[in-house]
Amino acid sequence: MLKVYAAKWCPHCTKTIEHLKNHNIEFEYVEIENQSETTIQKIIDVNGGDDWVVPTLEFNGKWREGKIYNEKELNADLDKLGCLRS
Repeated sequence: MLKVYAAKWCPHCTKTIEHLKNHNIEFEYVEIENQSETTIQKIIDVNGGDDWVVPTLEFNGKWREGKIYNEKELNADLDKLGCLRS
């Protein structure tokens, strides 16, 4: 299942989650601020090693770094991750 590492206060996270719901894409919401140091370090590594960025997505071991919300780019990345239904 798609995991969305996000923060409640992040507008790009909110838009991404709304997009997923509107397109019936199942996901697990993971509040980044409540995660272990190991998980946070993984998110930092996925995002270039300087800091964590949200929303960061993970699907079956494939990662999408945190990005601002852009519908076309998000759809393309979801397709690359393999979590869009045909």
